[in-house]
Amino acid sequence: MLPTLFVSHGAPTLPLTDAPARTFLTQLPTLLPEKPRAILMISAHWETAIPTANAVEINRTIHDFGGFPRKLYEIQYLAPGAEVLAEHVGDLLAAAGLPGRIDRQRGLDHGAWVPLMLMYPDAELPVAQLSVQSQFGPAHHLALGRALEPLRREGVLIIGSGSFTHDLSQFRLYREVIAHPEPEWVSDFANWFDRALADGRTSDLLRYRQLAPHAGRNHPTEEHLLPLFVALGAGGQDRAARRLHSSTTHGVLRMDAYAFGDVNRPGSG
Repeated sequence: MLPTLFVSHGAPTLPLTDAPARTFLTQLPTLLPEKPRAILMISAHWETAIPTANAVEINRTIHDFGGFPRKLYEIQYLAPGAEVLAEHVGDLLAAAGLPGRIDRQRGLDHGAWVPLMLMYPDAELPVAQLSVQSQFGPAHHLALGRALEPLRREGVLIIGSGSFTHDLSQFRLYREVIAHPEPEWVSDFANWFDRALADGRTSDLLRYRQLAPHAGRNHPTEEHLLPLFVALGAGGQDRAARRLHSSTTHGVLRMDAYAFGDVNRPGSG
């Protein structure tokens, strides 16, 4: 059975950047026990009122950012859609008493295609994307993940894509310095969250904004951490986390990645 994953996608320029997180993502598929037949991507960059899955024939590439090098806007990641998977996601949510809808127009935002183009550059695997609902917080997204857990037994790789820390106001200060050292308020938060994940303290994780040091500073808004809770929930009985990677870009963007369930071998940061 496939694990579920949480990856930090970082700045949109990650595919063009010589950084440890980029190298890690190119190697990540080798850690999986088998090649997935399809991917369900939960990205921080698609926020909707209710859970929504995209069902398209071919995923268009959404360049949902501004002010970056022209080369970035020329990237196309035209992965096939996964319409049957999207419909199945809706059925699983309904069975769990959760609302859902289908979007037949949307493609993949950079929270989805940035890690995917590094993991699977040939864009051969069918991909569906599922939105987040920032207004509902971690418990809602944990429930979403638990509803989706059966997909793991069907060869579907569930990936939550966000950022382990995400203070864009500080990122803009360090934008030109990829390897800038991280401040203590970043490492203190990341270390607390890592310990809570490793210990399986789900109740504490759900209350991270009250318990974790500098939580509000690292996540002024929650959307970049919510995909982690979907991956955690979908991990089912295997939800104790294994950290696969840890690094920092631009000082304040922790690029940590986790697996919930078995991988081939332990990763190293």
